[in-house]
Amino acid sequence: MRTVNIRFRPGLPLLFTALVCATSVATGQRDDRLNREFQAAAAQYDAGHLPEATGQLEKLVREVPDSFEVHEMLGLIYSEQSQSALANQHLEAAVRLKPNSSAARTNLAANLVALGKLEDAQVQLNRAVVLEPRNYDANHNLGELFIKMGKIPQAVPYLRSAQQIRPAAYENGYDLAMAYLATGKLAFGRDLAQHLLKIKDTAEVHNLLAQIEEKDGNYLLAVNEFEAAAHQEPSETNLFDWGSELLLHRTLEPAIEVFRKAAERYPSSPRIAIGLGIALYSRGNYDEALQSLLHASDLNPSDPRCYFFLSKAYDSSPSQADQVIEHFRRFSALQPDNARAYYYYAMSLWKGKRAQDPDMDRRQIDMLLRKAVALDPKLADAHLQLGNLYSDQGGYADAIPEYEKALGVDPGLADAHYRLGQAFVHTHAKDKARQQFEVYQRLRAEHLAELDKQIADIRQFVYSEKAQ
Repeated sequence: MRTVNIRFRPGLPLLFTALVCATSVATGQRDDRLNREFQAAAAQYDAGHLPEATGQLEKLVREVPDSFEVHEMLGLIYSEQSQSALANQHLEAAVRLKPNSSAARTNLAANLVALGKLEDAQVQLNRAVVLEPRNYDANHNLGELFIKMGKIPQAVPYLRSAQQIRPAAYENGYDLAMAYLATGKLAFGRDLAQHLLKIKDTAEVHNLLAQIEEKDGNYLLAVNEFEAAAHQEPSETNLFDWGSELLLHRTLEPAIEVFRKAAERYPSSPRIAIGLGIALYSRGNYDEALQSLLHASDLNPSDPRCYFFLSKAYDSSPSQADQVIEHFRRFSALQPDNARAYYYYAMSLWKGKRAQDPDMDRRQIDMLLRKAVALDPKLADAHLQLGNLYSDQGGYADAIPEYEKALGVDPGLADAHYRLGQAFVHTHAKDKARQQFEVYQRLRAEHLAELDKQIADIRQFVYSEKAQ
């Protein structure tokens, strides 16, 4: 959803005469002077000369401290100059002087939002809507405030009221359609998005419509709308969304093409580089995938999602071992409290050196894996690999507890059952071994296909990126 915009809606008088009468000033000459000074200040305000208008109004407010109009304009001017605390004094005074003015309460609420006083702003906007139920600004701003507060279901009725009052209001309509999407009212969101396209055909509405179709399971419609958004406005977000939609549904060649073009246009985008890397990996282009994911990790060295996919690509192709090992070493240094960082570093050393160096430092790998499980005892993969490390050296008795710890965290870890069964065979516990092999065979039959797991990992990355 776009950045929430709660706006001021000044309702200033054309003449100062009403103000003067309200102060019971009887001198006509003084009335005329005050009126001229107010009109001069208003002219300065309209011309954008805010400091000059401020000076004139500060002088006026001392002469007529009970003037709604002067306090209201002075509050608006201070707010436009980002002096919210000063603005609040005058906007509160305006509300005290005219407590039944919906516009005054709406303006005060907007300034309270700028001060971070959201609950107080809600009180003012609630009152403004009660005073004028058909006031577009009061309804729209209250809906926007609820969005800002993360209360999207509460925002819907007020945005909908604003939409009924002003059907051609694009900004309100867009936010209402987004709120419909967030609350699962997809049919309402679709109808409103299509209505908005007739008012203003924009890329963001096509993207919104694509999100609605994706959530409703209409993949082809979603792809078409994401593509329309990207062609109309080839922003990084629109290109990422288009490529991601293709990737999620395994339309790999088009996904690679979209991400390649996006990477040329946005070479400094980590998520584009990750998307391209995932698409290439899914297609089986492991070496290219590694290059793209290494680039992504250089762009954002602390993003753990990048290393997850880098580890997958590296597992399928141990080429470029030195680069990969160095990137995982850097990640562990950047995040010394991240168990997976040590796990990835250990596995990169083990896989990268396994074929090249029979005398690799197993003690370092053991130390890194132990550090990983010390930081996160529930990291089943690290326990499994510790067991494998010991088994590879003939230490089956030491391996068994690690396999059991892995299975204590994740009983569905098929490989751990198989390796534990092998360890039991070597330690002459044949009955236990048979039990583990039987569980392994059952899990292999029931387990999700590797492709399904891969799609789940991709979906998690895409949705987490969109949520950010």
